[in-house]
Amino acid sequence: MTAAISARGLARHFGPVVAVAGIDLDIPRASIYGFLGPNGSGKSTTLRMLCGLLRPTRGSATVLGHDVSRQAEAVRRKLGYMTQRFSLWDDLSVTENLDFMARIQGLDRAGRRAHVADRIDRYQLGAFAGRRAGTLSGGERQRLALAAATLHDPELLLLDEPTSAVDPQSRRDFWESLFALVGRGTTILVSTHYMDEAERCHRLAILDCGRIAAEGTPKDLARDIPATVIEVESDDLARARALLAEIGEVQSIAQLGTRLHALLPREAVEPERRLREAMVAAGLAASVERVGATLEDVFVAATRLRRDVQAAA
Repeated sequence: MTAAISARGLARHFGPVVAVAGIDLDIPRASIYGFLGPNGSGKSTTLRMLCGLLRPTRGSATVLGHDVSRQAEAVRRKLGYMTQRFSLWDDLSVTENLDFMARIQGLDRAGRRAHVADRIDRYQLGAFAGRRAGTLSGGERQRLALAAATLHDPELLLLDEPTSAVDPQSRRDFWESLFALVGRGTTILVSTHYMDEAERCHRLAILDCGRIAAEGTPKDLARDIPATVIEVESDDLARARALLAEIGEVQSIAQLGTRLHALLPREAVEPERRLREAMVAAGLAASVERVGATLEDVFVAATRLRRDVQAAA
């Protein structure tokens, strides 16, 4: 089966600013593929190139069998797009918003009625179908936006940080809706900066400075992290952190509740023993052990540590 999205050397410049520096992608159909990265990493610019809103400076991309540069309109007819900010009309009701979007998508009267009724039921919008969109909560607006983006049953759904303004339960419910869409054959490309959301994706690309710094399934990325992860627990985490910072091989330190995660080079020799001995020598009681990487560890190793290594080269 051909990929839903394929890109080679895809790049976009805004004058002297390189937003996307040249990326390669192969995104399978009926799956959720995630872009994880900080602001300015190129996530939104890549999405806009893939849906035909921005023309690439160089490189090529094929989306659902169409060249995005030469067949942008054909691509747009097959996709739904949900932006970070709510982009429907606050002064229209839920039903009026959906009916208007169905008209834009070219559905006939019978089709509009059927699709609007289905989406109101599917995304639990019936209790406030007559309310103006501007009066809805963040989670309700999010469900309305997803309903509008899927009215025409798109083969591909592009989501640009869609859960940035909703509560955790609404985010969880939203992701359950996404998996249901994948079960119906929809391909989903989502950009996010939430680690827990990234872990829900079937595959993931970590973007940094307009490039793909790491790519794979969340499980494979954690397994193949180019670092050793040491976890430290102590009653005095501030002092433990200060001790770790004095050890030259420790590249990064992050606190996770009552624990510290220290990243060291993968080739480090007996790192647990050496860090444990440093704690003992300082008279600090601490538990020190090698652990599996979290996705946050992977993100740090793929972005900040990678930049540090390049700067030192």
